[in-house]
This record gives sequence, C-alpha cells and structure tokens, in this order.
Amino acid sequence: MTGQFPDTRLRRTRAAGWSRALHRETHLTPADFIWPLFVTEGTQVEEPVASLPGVSRWSVDHIAARAKEAAALGIPCIALFPNTQPDRRSDNGAEALNPDNLMCRAIRAIRDRCGSDIGILTDVALDPYTVHGQDGLLDNAGYVVNDPTVDVLTGQALNQAAAGADIIAPSDMMDGRIGAIRRALEADSHVNVQIMAYAAKYASAFYGPFRDAVGSGGLLKGDKKSYQMDPANGEEALREVALDLSEGADSVMVKPGLPYLDIVRRVKERFEVPTFAYQVSGEYAMIEAAAATGAGDRDALVLETLTSFKRAGCSGILTYHAQDAARLLNG
Repeated sequence: MTGQFPDTRLRRTRAAGWSRALHRETHLTPADFIWPLFVTEGTQVEEPVASLPGVSRWSVDHIAARAKEAAALGIPCIALFPNTQPDRRSDNGAEALNPDNLMCRAIRAIRDRCGSDIGILTDVALDPYTVHGQDGLLDNAGYVVNDPTVDVLTGQALNQAAAGADIIAPSDMMDGRIGAIRRALEADSHVNVQIMAYAAKYASAFYGPFRDAVGSGGLLKGDKKSYQMDPANGEEALREVALDLSEGADSVMVKPGLPYLDIVRRVKERFEVPTFAYQVSGEYAMIEAAAATGAGDRDALVLETLTSFKRAGCSGILTYHAQDAARLLNG
C-alpha cells in the first residue's frame, strides 16, 4: 500500500540523478545484447545494406574483427546470417549442408580469432539457401512441407555445430524441429551446444530489410503464413514455447520485439526460462528514420526501446543497435 499525499510524494525519489539511479528497477548493460551480423562472399568487403542504414554485410576476413569489437564492448554473443550467392541457392537448399559454406567459414574465422571470448549464435533455416526464399522445402503445390524440411534443418544444425557454433537458433518454425536437432546434437557428442528456439516467430510486416540483407527478399514466392504465427494470436505462442521447451530448447525467443512485448511478458511469467526477443530490421529502420527526420534523439530512442525489452522480462535482446548501445552504456 502507498501512503497519501502529501506524506507520500513519489517525485521525491526522482528529484536528483543519484536518487533516480538508486531507485531504478531495470538495468540495461552490454551483456544484454546479441549483435546480428551479415556475412557475404569476397575479401575486404564492407557492403552497406541500403534499407538498414548503418548496417553492412561483411566478408569472412572482416567478420572476426567485428566479433572482436563486440567482445571488447562487453557484448557476449554475436548472431550470424549469410548472404548466399545466387549460384549457391537451389530448390532444396543443399548449400546449408556444405561444411565449407559461408556460415561455416565465418564461424571458424571468428573462433580462430576470438577463441572462447565470445559466443556464436547461428541461424538454422533454409531461406538463405533456397531459390524461392522460403524457410523449407516445397511440394508440387508450393506448400512448405514439415518433416522433410526438419531432416535438412537437422543436418544444417550439425554442420554448424561441427564448425564451432555455440548456440543453434532454429528460426524456421517447423513443428518438431527442436526435438530432432536436440537428439542429433546429443548423438553427435555436441552435448554443450545450446538451442535457442525461435519459439514465437510471427508472420510480421517488419522483416523486409532483413530479407534484403540476406538476399532473399526479391526471391520470396508467396508468404510464410502457413508456418509463422498469426500476429493476432497470443495463447498459441505459449503452446509453441511449451513444445519447444519440452523438446530440449535451452532458451526461447519472441520475434519481432516491440510489437510483441506482451508475449515476452506472458512467456517469462508462465515458464520462468531464459527469454529473448529480436528487435528486427523493420524496428531498427523505423528508429533510424525517425531520428533522421528529427522526430527524436537517436541515442535516447535506442536506449529507451532496449530498456523496454528488459522491463518486459527479456533475458537478452538481439539488436542491430548493439554496438552503438554498448558504446553509450560504456560512456
């Protein structure tokens, strides 16, 4: 119970900076961030992504330096996404199983340069490897088939684990893939490789710039509504999380972030497990656009939105602002 005015004045504790710091409920640090990085072919390549101001694709020879920067800033983990060249894409996404593909080479380069100083999270889905831009295999009617896709995803996960990935993050939303990947990792002696399940991934309008970054935007035929979640559903997200945890996920993710903070809160309160959210490309681009027009101070917008993730219950946040936010927090 709170007292009555004027005996209780809630502004008392807000009157000075030291007091605001003392009474602050939510604390944001660089250790809360996972930094998504895009990898591309070539050497000495830094290729800006037009729809993501300030974000670039990096060649393998540069990607380890980005990971080193992250570790120096106190960011504990980076997330890798490949921009697979068109001649490496196919109907069945076979390049995902190539032990010398772009993703695996990037993993090894980071591991060689950084050792165990930083965690490496890798995306498991077929959209960077297919000519049609879908996350799985298609039947003759164009429907993404579940069980054959899970077989390929399992091989993809083993391929990345063998290259040195620390966290496998299946983003495909196929049924049963967490259990299949967990069993395969155990059988192949990758017992300490974590699984962060994209457990509640919505069929969102906020993914456009990301698809540009990995080269699948112009390729996508149809939509992904038959496997990604309906944005109108909340109870279904809890069922998805429960299934992934029962199948062996170590942590779960809600994607996108800001429009789904209610889901983050419900997941955290229901399951009390490590819960992450992805501040996706469209969210990032909107903040950058707002700041560019003078609608708000960029640094303040970045830190306020990231703090809202923590306040909602996030254990950590995947964000393209990770590097800048870490610098701000480090002073």
